[in-house]
Amino acid sequence: MATHTTTARRTGAWTPWLYLAPALLLLGGLLVYPVYQLGLISFLEYTQAQVSGGEPTTFQGLGNYATLFADEQFWQVLLATVLFAAACVVSTLAVGCALAVLLTRVRALPRLALMLAALGAWATPAVTGSTVWMFLFDPDFGPVNRVFGLGDFSWTYGRYSAFALVLLEVVWCSFPFVMVTVYAGIRAVPAEIVEAAALDGASQWRIWRSVLAPMLRPILLVVTVQSVIWDFKVFTQIYVMTNGGGIAGQNLVLNVYAYQKAFASSQYSLGSAIGVVMLLILLAVTLGYLRILRRRGEEL
Repeated sequence: MATHTTTARRTGAWTPWLYLAPALLLLGGLLVYPVYQLGLISFLEYTQAQVSGGEPTTFQGLGNYATLFADEQFWQVLLATVLFAAACVVSTLAVGCALAVLLTRVRALPRLALMLAALGAWATPAVTGSTVWMFLFDPDFGPVNRVFGLGDFSWTYGRYSAFALVLLEVVWCSFPFVMVTVYAGIRAVPAEIVEAAALDGASQWRIWRSVLAPMLRPILLVVTVQSVIWDFKVFTQIYVMTNGGGIAGQNLVLNVYAYQKAFASSQYSLGSAIGVVMLLILLAVTLGYLRILRRRGEEL
């Protein structure tokens, strides 16, 4: 009897993994193998000469990483990427959470209109959205300059104005995910708790900070980590809106920098090394965030 019970338990323990097996195999093919190839190429001498077969592929060890870390431009681009991604994440969370709270305060018809508009922005391809924003802020024909009387001011000429323009587009296409997710979380909070806080005289900001945010912390964790991953590896918006990284590379981020190294300069090994560095940074950020929450006793 005991043996039968033990066997049943073992079978039951493997049942979830059997259901997950098809998805795990698909993810393994789409993620694990490309990451393996990325890491492998980063340890090789792999340029156009090796791709065409003119020269043999040689093992470089950490040579590509040493070359990368000795490049001053790499550190400048890394700093710009971190600051730009942080600004995008904070702005996206602020806009998304604010609109999620707004959705709980408006009537059904305005709520539906806002949801449809937000989902339309979310569903717009990055290339299309970037092109639309370039038209809106065009120095000659864009309506934004005309409305605000900016004349022929070029948003993409200056480094900070170009980053600001890209940030606006990134937030525009990213906030709907935060808004919808947080709104669903707010709807799951018992209404009695919010009403009790309002009766005690708490302002909307105080209700959010002291009541809703602590209860929504697992959801906020998800949207924050997702936003960090998405915004740290922004490529399309920067590439399209700054024409490949801006004047003299003033608007480069790591993804565009890796693309230039790999495809514009045919230094595929250096481009792969940059990709590995980005992967490690994102893993460190995600694991560090999870570790902090576990220390605080939060349920993930």
